[in-house]
Amino acid sequence: MKIIQYGIGPIGSTIVKLLVRKGGFQIVGAIDNDKAKVGRDLGEVAGLQRSIGLKVSDNPAKVFREAKADLVVHSTSSFIPTVKNQLERIIRAKLDIVSTCEELSYPFRKYPKESRSLDRLAKKNKTTLLGTGVNPGFLMDTLVLTSTGVCQDIDSIIARRIQDASNRRIPFQKKIGAGLTPDEFNENVASGKFGHIGLPESAAMVAEKLGWRLKDIQQKIEPIIADSEVASEYVTVRPGQVRGLSQTANAIDLNGREVVKFVFQASLKPPEAFDQIVIKGSPPVDLVIKGGVHGDLATAAVVVNMIPKVVAAKPGLVTMADLPIPSAVGAIQ
Repeated sequence: MKIIQYGIGPIGSTIVKLLVRKGGFQIVGAIDNDKAKVGRDLGEVAGLQRSIGLKVSDNPAKVFREAKADLVVHSTSSFIPTVKNQLERIIRAKLDIVSTCEELSYPFRKYPKESRSLDRLAKKNKTTLLGTGVNPGFLMDTLVLTSTGVCQDIDSIIARRIQDASNRRIPFQKKIGAGLTPDEFNENVASGKFGHIGLPESAAMVAEKLGWRLKDIQQKIEPIIADSEVASEYVTVRPGQVRGLSQTANAIDLNGREVVKFVFQASLKPPEAFDQIVIKGSPPVDLVIKGGVHGDLATAAVVVNMIPKVVAAKPGLVTMADLPIPSAVGAIQ
């Protein structure tokens, strides 16, 4: 399959490396608006430490027209207002899309108008549009829904993702506030574009796909404060500074009952790291992934593994719940 990579930041670069290693994919175009990347070979920009004979362009229309691609992997921003025009341009070029935009993973509740518009445009141009990644996209929505398949009845669901952020990319460590003062952390939270993006989207997907009609989804973001010095390759956190964040999303049904609770914690050097899904039902489920799943590597994997499923899907704006279950594709060469 011929792929255009749109956005070559840390996640886009990780995706490029995986696409190059995987059999069955050929990167035929690369787009980024960073002037320091434009005109350079994609292999060098993405950290492959070798040229692959493809230069990065800042002209999407030209790349779409000349590359003769099957699909665009889109990884530029977490927010639909920022990416909507980019997505529309790709759709009008009649190319399928797998995007890492977190708000796109289940946009219908927060952005109903924009969701309808993107869906209509995709169907008109016979293309398919999916937002996905490891979280949102898999651990706290797709895997949760899959795990309910063994249950006769479900009362409520709790999912926890406790991450050691010290081995993650620097933008992620900044996104969780590592090294900030508590006041700086709270100022960033007030901006509305801080912390883990996509937790309410995951909660909405799970609740609504299981048939729970929701009154509200409540979200809270709080700092995790260091009581001793901790450090990563990029950040040193002193006692009293922010080590990371704790974020919750609670889905409340029409009767005022909490039916879904998602807890996301990411910090430098936590006591333990794990991913957990607890389903209170018949039979109950308590699924734990010890050590947790590495977010950056898994995001690239989910994106690449979903490419064939998106190409084969019906046109429109789809979610992970609309497609066949994720599975690894292609041999590593």
